Amino acid sequence: MTNDQRIPPSKVADDRASLTSFLDYQRATLAMKCQGLTGEQLKQKAIPTSELTLLGLVRHAASVERSWFRFALNAEDVRSLWPGEVDGTFADFHVEDADVDEAFGVWREECVRARAVASSFASLDDTVNCGGVTISLRYVLTHMIEEYARHNGHADLLREAIDGAVGE
Repeated sequence: MTNDQRIPPSKVADDRASLTSFLDYQRATLAMKCQGLTGEQLKQKAIPTSELTLLGLVRHAASVERSWFRFALNAEDVRSLWPGEVDGTFADFHVEDADVDEAFGVWREECVRARAVASSFASLDDTVNCGGVTISLRYVLTHMIEEYARHNGHADLLREAIDGAVGE
């Protein structure tokens, strides 16, 4: 993973620019962890004790983007991208028959839409009511950074187990 094209977040940005750039950095990190692998490698369960795959993480990221930005913040009536559960886990992670190009395309599109939704809010402190819970744009951006950071840790381990590649 020597082709690092991520844009580092500014060290002096205001809150909004800092949160959105850190989220974009985390998104770019997931893409970098998947870069250069074949479809089969992206579907590979690389750790014996886990069902996680890099493609499953990409599909999950698309679902989470859709859920928080479009459903929760924008009140869109969106359906699950990969509905249902298999053996008690979200279908996002079941990639045996998944189309790699479709998954990455959907994820990229959900990221574009998420940025548009976030941009439509005047302030990080603007709130919406979702299912009886009040949430702010600030909360969603912070949560999404946490979501990606956690899963990017998984992606680190998966990538190293697949082909030995390491790097931030």
